[in-house]
Amino acid sequence: MASLLSSSLGTSPRGSSFVLLQSSTAQTCLPILRAIVQRSSGSARESLVLICLLYPPSRLLASSTQVDSARIHILDRTTDVPGYNDSDESDGEWKARLKQSILDAVRAAPQGALTVAIDSCDTLLSDLASLSETTRLLSDVLALVRERGAPSRLVLHLVAPSPLLAPLLATRFSPALTHLTAHPAALLPHLAAAYLVHPPPAASPTSSASPPSPADAKFWRVFSPFAARAPDVERLVFGPGGPGGAGAADELVVEALVRGGGGGGAGGRRGVERGLEGWAGGAPCALRELGGLKALFAGRKAAASEPGGTADPTQDLSFNLNLTPEQQRSRAQVPLPYAHEGKPVVPAPGVILYDPDSADDLDDDDPDEDLDI
Repeated sequence: MASLLSSSLGTSPRGSSFVLLQSSTAQTCLPILRAIVQRSSGSARESLVLICLLYPPSRLLASSTQVDSARIHILDRTTDVPGYNDSDESDGEWKARLKQSILDAVRAAPQGALTVAIDSCDTLLSDLASLSETTRLLSDVLALVRERGAPSRLVLHLVAPSPLLAPLLATRFSPALTHLTAHPAALLPHLAAAYLVHPPPAASPTSSASPPSPADAKFWRVFSPFAARAPDVERLVFGPGGPGGAGAADELVVEALVRGGGGGGAGGRRGVERGLEGWAGGAPCALRELGGLKALFAGRKAAASEPGGTADPTQDLSFNLNLTPEQQRSRAQVPLPYAHEGKPVVPAPGVILYDPDSADDLDDDDPDEDLDI
């Protein structure tokens, strides 16, 4: 099966018309956004509309890219900040001009395949100061993109936690979706050491049609809730012993979720597919190729090559679970109260045993003495 991440970066009709890139304070997703923008700008078969609200265009476009005004349109709004410009227009007029400029840029793009990329939906939400207006604007942009047909797509980037995340993930906004979430590579070794779970093979993403194996299902049950706890992930990266921000843009783990709408928007794909892949050197790769995960996969391979072919669950723990020979001999000498040494157990006949209490009167001569009659 083809890599979910590779198919999301490409421009084939198999990809969804809506791509959502999710960053966090612990790991940025900008390298993937940059790769999508650069591939679209270098393609002669599609047009690109790049809407910059937070990052300058030079941060996303390659320095060697020649901006073709007929095919590449850049709407740079990084210097147009409400309250910090010389314009005399009101706040409402400024917001209306922002929304109109985005829609006009999409409408003015040449006919044919089109990629629209917005670098920061959170900044757009801050500028419009309304969740409903922001969602409505993005929905209008997505409708214009879908009018172009496949392989046109809308690429949005946000930083979680964000109020926009839930509305954009809802099927009401788009039945077909490609959701790429960036995670720090240090997350997987921590889960392997603390919870004894390992990532599934990147070459076999799970789907609703083919449920994951028990080991993979156990991994996702641990991975998903832990990755959603932003403070714990930040402490893992920036806390004592963590890698910090060094190399955060060079190597990252990408959780790819592709939801098909049953229509042309997802190439007729139905259901949900999910996989975990790596990103290094500006391109997708297998998880085992990440420098921070080579030791993790090398340990699994060495354990699998041992007689029996199973990994030792007590390996690489911070405490010792093994017994010395002397402790094993001492434990073997302890009699077990429940061991019958192979002898059949004959059930005894039913007998009621009663231990009289100190307040009980068992004098048969005067059984009613305690009644004071």
